[in-house]
Amino acid sequence: MDTLEAARQRSAELEELIVKDPSQFRVLTGDRPTGPLHLGHYFGSLRNRVRLQDAGAEVFVLVADYQVLTDRANDSQSASRLDEYVTGLVLDYLAIGIDPARSVIFAHSAVPALNQLLLPFLSLVTVPELTRNPTVKDEIVHSRQAAVSGLMLTYPVHQAADILFGKSNLVPVGQDQLPHLEVTRVVARRFNERYGPVFPVPDALLSDTPLLLGTDGGKMSKSRDNSIPLSASAEDTARIIRTAKTDSEREIGYDPRRRPEVSNLVLMASLCLGRPPQEMAASLRGRGAAGLKQVLTEAVNDLLTPIRARRAELAADLGYVRSVLRAGNQRAGEIAGRTLAEVRAAMGMDY
Repeated sequence: MDTLEAARQRSAELEELIVKDPSQFRVLTGDRPTGPLHLGHYFGSLRNRVRLQDAGAEVFVLVADYQVLTDRANDSQSASRLDEYVTGLVLDYLAIGIDPARSVIFAHSAVPALNQLLLPFLSLVTVPELTRNPTVKDEIVHSRQAAVSGLMLTYPVHQAADILFGKSNLVPVGQDQLPHLEVTRVVARRFNERYGPVFPVPDALLSDTPLLLGTDGGKMSKSRDNSIPLSASAEDTARIIRTAKTDSEREIGYDPRRRPEVSNLVLMASLCLGRPPQEMAASLRGRGAAGLKQVLTEAVNDLLTPIRARRAELAADLGYVRSVLRAGNQRAGEIAGRTLAEVRAAMGMDY
């Protein structure tokens, strides 16, 4: 059985366990603050975080501000607008339903004990293991920087510290993130074998949502200006969708391999409306690309209207937003401090 198929089977088992007893799970997830979150984030991960929170799992949401330093596309822009982007992330989290009374929102840079775990964790992996990581290789190949930083190379181990500082045992990921999580699993196993049982070996919870493309038919990305931000106005959303790439065929259909651009718009509409994409395509027969875009615009705006309203309400009280982050930082710091003390004791460094 290949790794992906095994991960899918394990995810199905985990979903059954979540239904039976969600309280046994501590979830770690998060984002880099490099720009506004968009519809791809919402369907790919954000709504799943709210689902797990509402089910009763303990959810930790990381604002990965240190990882902005590894960003290949908007390094200088992200650094200069970091405060704005961090605030925007927290606003988006709260607006989509992350509840600070039940979940912890925190920032990398505010939890020193978490980042201190990077040093012992790096001693547990080899340089070839890091350079073979497919996600790191992709980052290096597509980097727009003159030289690749050491931080980029250690990115998977930093992610291990993110997950293990709180002893998280469940990490929602897309299949492209499985190699990163495998590094975390390796770090946990090797630490436990060398120093004694301290860390759980976390499981991947694979999303069943198909990958959304950008409006240009390429990978949806904050840096490519091909996404629909959650914070976009109804007018901006309509404008973005009007410019979305389709094809020359008159009839609307759902065939992601042969007609990826049209199928992607059908998929967006189906996700917004909670309908199977094939059924969505059938309902649009005879309407053409213009009709598809009109239906999609209405569906997206109907979905995002309450989220936008909540976001605007929150943006009027940034003091509250900052207090949420401060409280989350304090909670994460307390947990990370206890874990670091346990690590130092296990390593014989508690002098």
